[in-house]
Amino acid sequence: MDLPVDVDCNLMIDRVIESRRSIRKFKQEAPSKELIEQILQAGLQAPYASASVSREDFRRFIVIPRESKATPQIAAILKCKAEVWSKQMELQMHHDEFTKLHAGPFLERLKLMGEHGVPNMGKAPYYVVVAEQRGIPPVEHLSLAHCLQNMWLKAAALGLGLQLLSLTQQLDTDKEFCDLIKIPIGEFVLDGCLIGYPDMKPPIPKRPSLDQVTEWIN
Repeated sequence: MDLPVDVDCNLMIDRVIESRRSIRKFKQEAPSKELIEQILQAGLQAPYASASVSREDFRRFIVIPRESKATPQIAAILKCKAEVWSKQMELQMHHDEFTKLHAGPFLERLKLMGEHGVPNMGKAPYYVVVAEQRGIPPVEHLSLAHCLQNMWLKAAALGLGLQLLSLTQQLDTDKEFCDLIKIPIGEFVLDGCLIGYPDMKPPIPKRPSLDQVTEWIN
């Protein structure tokens, strides 16, 4: 027997999930510190691998406002990392058929970031880095995904926009970057996002019907 459902709560969750978008253009106005903290709190509530952690601060948030003196330096690090990664991927395409067939569009984006910098870095009001302690079993990237999804949904509920900045994942062994954000090099994995008021709202992304992608095994 199905348990009773809180209809209002269920509808609100559906609306938030359906309203979530990846924002590519932000307004100049910066959200308040209180709104950003609500988003971080949502991320803090995300699940984690309790068997893997050995410290109370296993998950950390580093907030870099657009006006921070660290922003130009971080933008330069990200630009350099994109350039290095694009060259590595080009070499990989010569040896790996799957990469050769599927990595083309991503490689083009990496090349553009390596030449011109990461879009919206220094334009969005906030760059947030999330750090998750490495552990055994190595599921910290899954924990980061849960964390960022919570943050993304909370941002949508608050009328804010969020853009994932997955290039951040490449910086957990970059000493200059780790020193800047005050994270011990090699002890955490990283991911990040940009947050601000959206200056545009993309259309609803195309999805297959549920029937097309679901199989019930009796």
